Amino acid sequence: MDKLGVDIDPELLSLALTHRSYAYENGHLPHNERLEFLGDSVLGQAVTVLLFTEHPELDEGSLAKRRASVVSTVALAEVARGIGLGEYLLLGRGEDQTGGRDKDSILADTMEAVIGATFISSGQAAATSLVHRLVEPLLADPERYGAAVDPKTSLQELAARLSYGPPSYHVVADGPDHDRVFTATVDVGDISTTGTGSSKKQAEMAAALQSWRVLSGRA
Repeated sequence: MDKLGVDIDPELLSLALTHRSYAYENGHLPHNERLEFLGDSVLGQAVTVLLFTEHPELDEGSLAKRRASVVSTVALAEVARGIGLGEYLLLGRGEDQTGGRDKDSILADTMEAVIGATFISSGQAAATSLVHRLVEPLLADPERYGAAVDPKTSLQELAARLSYGPPSYHVVADGPDHDRVFTATVDVGDISTTGTGSSKKQAEMAAALQSWRVLSGRA
């Protein structure tokens, strides 16, 4: 994990990368959900302070919108893909075989766990610095704010601007009731993209953001 640019205790890093599916298949080992809980708080505080400090001109609503654009599951999954996090995940066989290394929910949760591990291993300053490095490229692109917060609405508006028909969604579910995985496909004109999530809404949002990115390249 050289792209992180921080020193994390190897055991803590291994724990941060351990999904519950792997833990359960290997004798109920510890997994990353406690670190995820911590990392979520560290992430939220670091982004909030960054925005408050760097943007004195913004009101509360604008600050909240920008924060939501980089702490959402979709945004964190994009950050995780950017550093190649998926290849390092410790997943159960079933999760691995169903594309778990590229699922938004797993990538986002693991990213939070890594932030939590950084906080414990190297302290708050190092964890805050890591968060800033990861999210600043997202914050630098104002076009992302609306799309990351509400990708379905942003996609519909962009499709209308480009004279495409309205987006059409199709969702399928797989897995046991307690651990369902939803896969959404959205069709807009000649573009078809997919996204996954732990809920129908999350999967549709992931697919919509992918489609929005493609259409933005044409705009």
